[in-house]
Amino acid sequence: MAIHFREATLAPLDQLTASAPDGALIAVIGEDSSGQRELLRLAAGLARPTAGAVDTPAGARYLGPADPLDLAPTPVLALDHALAARDPLVRAHAAAALERLRRSGSTVLFTSHEADLIAALADEVWWLHEGRLHARGDHREILPRYQRHLATRLRAEGEAVPPRLAPSLRRGDGRAEIVALETLGAAGQPTIVLQSGEAATVRVTVRFHAPVDQPVIGIMIRTRIGFEVYGTNTELEQLTLGPVAAGQTLRLSFQFPCLLCPQEYTLTAASHDPDGVWHDWMEDALAFSVADSRYTAGVANLRARVTAETL
Repeated sequence: MAIHFREATLAPLDQLTASAPDGALIAVIGEDSSGQRELLRLAAGLARPTAGAVDTPAGARYLGPADPLDLAPTPVLALDHALAARDPLVRAHAAAALERLRRSGSTVLFTSHEADLIAALADEVWWLHEGRLHARGDHREILPRYQRHLATRLRAEGEAVPPRLAPSLRRGDGRAEIVALETLGAAGQPTIVLQSGEAATVRVTVRFHAPVDQPVIGIMIRTRIGFEVYGTNTELEQLTLGPVAAGQTLRLSFQFPCLLCPQEYTLTAASHDPDGVWHDWMEDALAFSVADSRYTAGVANLRARVTAETL
């Protein structure tokens, strides 16, 4: 049965006015402090608004992440991340049960952070932001807007966090020392969050404690599980650095388009001789992440364009 929110307030939810119709599966998305849980509790009749009103039928059911997955007929079902920890078989059975509930006229509201699950189940998406209903509509419209919002937030937070070097392994003869390792975005600002597709820079600053005839400075990007994504060095790029005197400091900037899929990565940097004798090697020294406005599988974001023709 339909649910009507009339300027309903239950902090952090603030003055929500919206109606969830009969026979609809509605995904409620937003950051954790946006009021999703409060909306579901109001819909299920487990809480009363501190201001405004909520019209919801008797017999509504609320299920949290640890509750048994009771999908028996009910006029209103509120699923608070209730499918998050379920295995694929249970999810498939749940999807079929939710479809039966919808066909019988039940109203289902559910929260999830999984775009694929929302796209598969939801008739409509409600996006809550700072307690307000920021947008609602089809998942094809709302989810990309929400992902862009998250990517922007992550980037801003990434620029506010100073890079912290924490190598899993460090070795070398001490003739040189890597004193700084940074990832920079297109505007040249240090950040630990890069946007997929932007012009990125890895900046390595090396101080030499002894003369070196021909130093080679390089980087390696890996996934969090150690898969080597991309590596290069000044020798491969045909940049001659030496000879370098004791007390001299070099700053190297490796520039490239960040054609990586959104996930977490590590950065290794090294200074060594052409024959491979290390001055300073910092393994997985810097952790950074890549954000995007949409989900992309894999590691390399090849940004494919798709066309179709009828034969």
